[in-house]
Amino acid sequence: MSTLVVCVDRNDDIGRKTGLEMPVAGWEAVQALVTDVGLADPEDSSVNCLLEALRVARDLRDEDEESMVAVISGTADTRVGADRAVAAQLDDLIAEHHPDSTIIVIDSAEDERLVPIVESRVRVDAVDRVVVRQARDIESTYYLLKQFLADEELRQTVLVPTGIALIAFPVLLLRLGLAMATSAIAAVVGLFALYKGLAIGSYFRNLPGEARDALYSGRVSIVTYVVAVGLSLIGVFAGALRAAPMDSTGNVLMTAMAFVFESVPWIAVAALTASMGRLLDEAIRNDSVRNSYLNLPFGVLAVGLVVRGFSAYFLQRAGNIKPVVIPQIMVGQTTIQRLTLDPGTRLAVYVVLGVLVSLIGVRVASYISGTTINEELVE
Repeated sequence: MSTLVVCVDRNDDIGRKTGLEMPVAGWEAVQALVTDVGLADPEDSSVNCLLEALRVARDLRDEDEESMVAVISGTADTRVGADRAVAAQLDDLIAEHHPDSTIIVIDSAEDERLVPIVESRVRVDAVDRVVVRQARDIESTYYLLKQFLADEELRQTVLVPTGIALIAFPVLLLRLGLAMATSAIAAVVGLFALYKGLAIGSYFRNLPGEARDALYSGRVSIVTYVVAVGLSLIGVFAGALRAAPMDSTGNVLMTAMAFVFESVPWIAVAALTASMGRLLDEAIRNDSVRNSYLNLPFGVLAVGLVVRGFSAYFLQRAGNIKPVVIPQIMVGQTTIQRLTLDPGTRLAVYVVLGVLVSLIGVRVASYISGTTINEELVE
């Protein structure tokens, strides 16, 4: 019975660092490969993986079992190409040595994804996962700290905010007390984490260049964005005026609903204006417009209707706004009596209108783009 002990390297770290052609088979060849990889990168865990493959092959020989040690690697730029390269190398090894089974040696979860490829060609008796033990003494801690301090970006990201927080905390503690000092520091740290996590700095760095390019290229959206900002400010101002009388009552929910009820129409119109500018830019630059751009104005309007309906429901239930009254209507011989909408009916009307607007947007987008909904579902 012969066993193939194969070290799998999906990322081709071994091949790139040594420049050797894969696969590498044989005890002497793999032993020489350990030296080459170790000299190229002593910190690479592939060295330990190769040594483990040699150890497993030696133990099998000590038990009077025929074994062959080999290394296969994903010698391609793409994931699919790398996996196919590993499969081809394994086929060559099987055709040359005819093993009855194999033992796979890996050092990462990435390499473990190749196990099904090996299993599809030869019986796998075991998967040996190499975990490198890291030293935890003072010297290793000092080495890691030194590497950390050598990285300028990490210093600015971690040490600078930590230093500012440590300086500001005792000052705030003496001035405002423990609770306020802790809250202020936590809020600032949270804002900084969001700032870095959402890459807001990169956005603001790129914003002047994008605005300059938009002005030079004559984009319509640059004008509509300015109009949208102005309308949003009007909406916030109108909402604040509507919510100010209710703020004295201490009811936070009603104050918030009053602000939303008054500001949502302005903000919805602002978003609609911005989306129309983006749609016009897309139509000018391209012959065809994507469905997402066509759906956006209708989606904005639908969301505005639904949000307006929910805020109106709460305010009408609390008696802060008057109900909607539909006057008597005469159509020929038919008379529609005067109708007063209660809060639930008013909310239902807004929701139905929002859904209808959304559906109309889907139909319009499908018609303009020359496709139907059924065709999109099939694709």
